Amino acid sequence: MQSSSAAPNTKRSVLSVSDLNREVKQLLEGSVPLLWIGGEISNFTVPSSGHWYFSLKDARAQVRCAMFRGRNRSVAFRPQNGREVLIRARVSLYEGRGEFQLIVEHMEEAGFGALMRQLEQLKAKLQAEGLFDSARKRALPYLPTNIGIITSPTGAAIRDMIHVLERRHPGAQIELWPVAVQGQGAALQIADAIEKAGRSGRHDLLIVGRGGGSLEDLWPFNEEVVARALAVCPIPTISAVGHETDTTVSDLAADVRAPTPSAAAEIASANAAELFQRLENSKLRLYRAIQHQVRHLQQQVTLNRNRLRHPREQLQNRSQRLDHLEMRLLTAGQQQIQLRRSQLTSTLRAFAHCQPQRQLQEKGEQLRQVQNALERAAERLLLQKTDRLNHQAQLLHHVSPLAVLQRGYAIAKDSQGRALKDSRALEINQEIEVQLARGHFSAKVESIDH
Repeated sequence: MQSSSAAPNTKRSVLSVSDLNREVKQLLEGSVPLLWIGGEISNFTVPSSGHWYFSLKDARAQVRCAMFRGRNRSVAFRPQNGREVLIRARVSLYEGRGEFQLIVEHMEEAGFGALMRQLEQLKAKLQAEGLFDSARKRALPYLPTNIGIITSPTGAAIRDMIHVLERRHPGAQIELWPVAVQGQGAALQIADAIEKAGRSGRHDLLIVGRGGGSLEDLWPFNEEVVARALAVCPIPTISAVGHETDTTVSDLAADVRAPTPSAAAEIASANAAELFQRLENSKLRLYRAIQHQVRHLQQQVTLNRNRLRHPREQLQNRSQRLDHLEMRLLTAGQQQIQLRRSQLTSTLRAFAHCQPQRQLQEKGEQLRQVQNALERAAERLLLQKTDRLNHQAQLLHHVSPLAVLQRGYAIAKDSQGRALKDSRALEINQEIEVQLARGHFSAKVESIDH
C-alpha cells in the first residue's frame, strides 16, 4: 500500500522571515519613486538618537514614518501631534518588524507649505525660461503722460496711487482697469486686463498691483498666466503687490518691482516730481536774482539821486521862480491891458463930448514934449555913462604899468625875466634887461648901492 503524501526527499524553496522582509524592502524602494504626501502627525516620538518617529494619518488610514537626525535638522519648525504637514518620502519596510513605513527626507507645514512649494516650482520654471532676466527688463518712460492701473476699483491701493500721482505728477492721465485681485478667476482677469491695456496703445506705463494680505490673498499675482502676460506686455510695467516684505511672481516678471502701491506711484512720477522741484528751485533762484538786481539798481538810483540832489533842487527852484515870474508878468500884463482898455474907454467917452481936433493937437503937443524930455533924458544918461566910462578908463590907465613907464620910469629884469625889486639881489657885472615905455635895452651892473 502506497502513501499519498509527497516523497520525503522532495526539495522546497523556503525563505526566512528576514529574507522575505529584505526582498520586500528592496522591491518597494526600487519600484516606488519619491512621493509628496500630506497628512496629520500622531504618535510623535524623539528617542535619544535624535531620530523622529511618528504616524501620518488622514480620516481613513495611517502609515508609520521615520525621519533620521541628519534630515530633520533642516526642518524649520517643531512637529507636534495633530499638526498637518507635507512630506517628501520614499517607501520602505522596517525589516525587524516587517512594518511598512515611509523614510522622510523633507517636511514642511501643509497649506502654506504646499503653496510655497508650488510657488518655488513656478519660480524655478519661469527663471529657467528667462522671464526674470534683467536683460529683458525695460526702462520706464521719463515722463509718462498716460498711466494705466490694473487693480481693484474699491481697494485702498487705487486711492493711494491716485493721491500720490495727483500730488507728484498732476499732468498725467490716469486710467483704471478694474479687476478682482483675489479669489477664483482673479488671475485670469488680471492677465486679460494686462493684455488689453498693452494692445490699447493709450498708455506709456502700466501699474499692476494691490494692497497687503495673506499668501492666499496675493496668490493671483503668483499665477503663471499673470507672469506671462507681464512678460509679453508691449509697454513698461510696474508690479506693486502687498507690502515691502511680499515678493510675488508678478514682481519678478514685471520690468520694475515696487514695495507698495504708493511706492509704485512715486516711482512712476519720480521724474515729474524732480522736474517740478527743479522748476521751483529755478523759480526761487530767479526770484532771488531779480530781488538782488532790483536792490542793486535801487541802490544805484539812490546814490545817483543823492549826487544830483542839489543841482536838481536848484534847477527846480529856478524853474519854479521862472514860472512864478512868468505868472506875475502875465498877470501884470493883463492888468495893464485892462487898465489901458479902461482908460481908452474913458478917453473915447470923453472924446465923444469934446472937439476931436483940439484934443488931438493937445495930445500931440504933450506927446512932443514927452518925446523931447525923453530924448534929453537919454542924452543926459548917455553923457553920464560916457563920463563914467572915461573916468574908469583913466583910473585903469593910471594903475597900468605902461602908464608908469610913460612917466619916465623903467622896469629892470634879470636874465630870467624876473623884475628886480631889491639891489641886494644884484651882483657886479651882472647882465640885466631894462624895459622902457617904448623898447628895451641891456645893461651891466658896475656899482651897487644898498
